[in-house]
Amino acid sequence: MAAKPFLSDIETIRKRAREHIDNGAITAGYAADRATVVKILNEALATEIVCVLRYKYHYYMAKGIHAKSVAAEFLEHANEEQGHADLIAERITQLDGAPNFSPDGLLSRSHADYVEGDDLVDMIKEDLVAERIAIDSYREIISYLGAADPTSRRMMEGILAMEEEHAEDLATLLDNLGKKGEPAKPAKARPDKKATKH
Repeated sequence: MAAKPFLSDIETIRKRAREHIDNGAITAGYAADRATVVKILNEALATEIVCVLRYKYHYYMAKGIHAKSVAAEFLEHANEEQGHADLIAERITQLDGAPNFSPDGLLSRSHADYVEGDDLVDMIKEDLVAERIAIDSYREIISYLGAADPTSRRMMEGILAMEEEHAEDLATLLDNLGKKGEPAKPAKARPDKKATKH
């Protein structure tokens, strides 16, 4: 069996690169539907922005005996979600698209909801639900991108890994807190009933 050449003719690649220089990072070898990828990435961008806003709200509204450590977790997640938003916005511009930061329609573009929660435990639960939504939707995005856009796929894989880490952090926080935000305690043994006389 003849060995397959690694590259097509290098001169052809050089010629193509010069011919379409205005396309920036988009070369003839880009196999994905660019408009669809930009739309999908703008949805992911909206998801990240909504998550930043929700985590920030939770950071400022966290109250109770355990609020300080939980609020620190909220702030860390907010900052990481902002980093994801920046990565996605940058990739959209590389694809010659425009990142959609408009507040109009933000929630309808986002995969995740914006739910404030009534107390610390509710806040953690809402953040965990949002992370689980992001995990599933980002897996689908990764699958869609496949080999057609490996750069966007790798970026989303990195973001997915961090969303999974966030979900694990939140699940651990829930395990450590009882229903009312107090330390989870084993159920008290019921006192033995005194033997009744017959």
